[in-house]
Amino acid sequence: MSGIGIEERSWIHYRFDAINYIQIHRNAKFQIFVNRSLHLENIKFYGFDMDYTIAEYKSPQYEQLGFNLVKERLVTLGYPVEILQFEYDPSFPVRGLWFDSLYGNLLKVDAYGNILVCVHGFEFLKHSQVYELYPNKFLQLDESRVYVLNTLFNLPETYLLACLVDFFTNSPQYAEQVDKTGVKYGELFMSFRSIFQDVRGAVDWVHIYGDLKKKTLENLDEYVKKDERLPMVLSRIRESGAKLFLLTNSDYNFTDRIMTFLFDFPHGAKPEEPHRDWKTYFDTIVVDARKPLFFGEGTILRQVDTTTGALRVGTHMGPLQVNQVYSGGSCDVFTKLIGAKGKDVLYVGDHIFGDILKSKKIRGWRTFLIIPELVQELHVWTDKCQLFAELQRLDVKLGDLYKNLDSSAKEKPDISSVRTSIRDVTHKMDLAYGMMGSLFRSGSRQTFFSSQVVRYADLYAATILNLMYYPFSYMFRAPAMLLPHESTVAHEQRFTLDAPMIQRTRSKNPGTPNDQPAAGVGVGGVEEDSKEVSILFDSVTVFARIFANLF
Repeated sequence: MSGIGIEERSWIHYRFDAINYIQIHRNAKFQIFVNRSLHLENIKFYGFDMDYTIAEYKSPQYEQLGFNLVKERLVTLGYPVEILQFEYDPSFPVRGLWFDSLYGNLLKVDAYGNILVCVHGFEFLKHSQVYELYPNKFLQLDESRVYVLNTLFNLPETYLLACLVDFFTNSPQYAEQVDKTGVKYGELFMSFRSIFQDVRGAVDWVHIYGDLKKKTLENLDEYVKKDERLPMVLSRIRESGAKLFLLTNSDYNFTDRIMTFLFDFPHGAKPEEPHRDWKTYFDTIVVDARKPLFFGEGTILRQVDTTTGALRVGTHMGPLQVNQVYSGGSCDVFTKLIGAKGKDVLYVGDHIFGDILKSKKIRGWRTFLIIPELVQELHVWTDKCQLFAELQRLDVKLGDLYKNLDSSAKEKPDISSVRTSIRDVTHKMDLAYGMMGSLFRSGSRQTFFSSQVVRYADLYAATILNLMYYPFSYMFRAPAMLLPHESTVAHEQRFTLDAPMIQRTRSKNPGTPNDQPAAGVGVGGVEEDSKEVSILFDSVTVFARIFANLF
């Protein structure tokens, strides 16, 4: 903050004023957060995924189930029975990590591939160790080498990969290769890439052919959350005049059992209304969608026989019928049949790639991302606010060390203690979220997952039930997108132009050349006797945006 002539109450004061300003508007527990402005009045179709969107699975019970089933599958493939002793630890994994199959490392990176955290098994590598493997602490997103663990279904897989890498690296009968790409047991070489491929195959097998769905359906109360507000919010959307569709990758039999459970109340959307079948809450239902393929070439659209769950022979060609269930299809065919145009569709899902990215990039749908972890993120944000404040104070202190220095300075200020303090506070902040830190950031730097949320999700919230707390005429307004030169310059500051610059606006006086100021007019139409340009941005808006960036 040096050299700008502002007292040291500085931007922290404004930041917390902005936070207080935001908090009085809506309880964060029920809030929907906005990346791009969206007017609900313009939405004619609301689409919903099922898994982890309409149906939220209980954590950590559901992850524990998947973790155990994948372990058992790996043992049948020949892995040591000792791995059955692994116990799932929900405090370790976080979504959005990259798994580097070359070196067997879990990486937390920013939007550009810069490495923020590197873990080999359960060993957090030091800076010097990271630089040995990754020059400049950078890794390009190469799909042949890197797998992005983006979904909630990936959480058990994330922890199991860490367990296996730790097991094979530290087990005395296995020797790590000199090039650090795997381990050797006698004449047997096991690369980290092969371990990853085995885990990936086991996860797919458990989901498609294994007992995951069977055990889920046998213990619905144990694994699936149930909330009587769900029928109410869907009914209110219908009452607003919009149409609803369900678009899920799950098969019909599984979808029917899950949805029947979720809507199993003695009443309907209201206590005075009779119970209704879950299918009556939707205008169109599509199962086996195979997203993200659905948003591209798609598959054949077929009708489902709801009595048996079997597909009817032939491609469905006619208009989509209410209370019927369809399988497969493509976005092209689907949108034509329902009469949607793209921008009038709001699709709600949990999968940043399969639901949000593809529907946004390929079809231009408006997007609403469900992030259940927001409950924990907001809890830490409010409970550990002193750590965030301390980090900002250290940033100001670091700036003060350079306060009166310019290019003539010969001596460097000693910033070592401040940098150490920043690292310590960042570490405490990360541990408050879990072993791998926040889903959205590492210290003050946003993660790869966070950048995807900002880029592709128009709206995001912890649950679809938060739609209940907004009218369906609501105008979601995104905060102004301010650049650093805008967000760090307070409106009290005055910026004086030392000399006239080439005029960038068209002269109002006829016959005056465009590159010359008109008589009595300075740069941009400001009178010559007053060349001070006032910074017009309201401080609340500026620092509200800074606060928004922290999420």
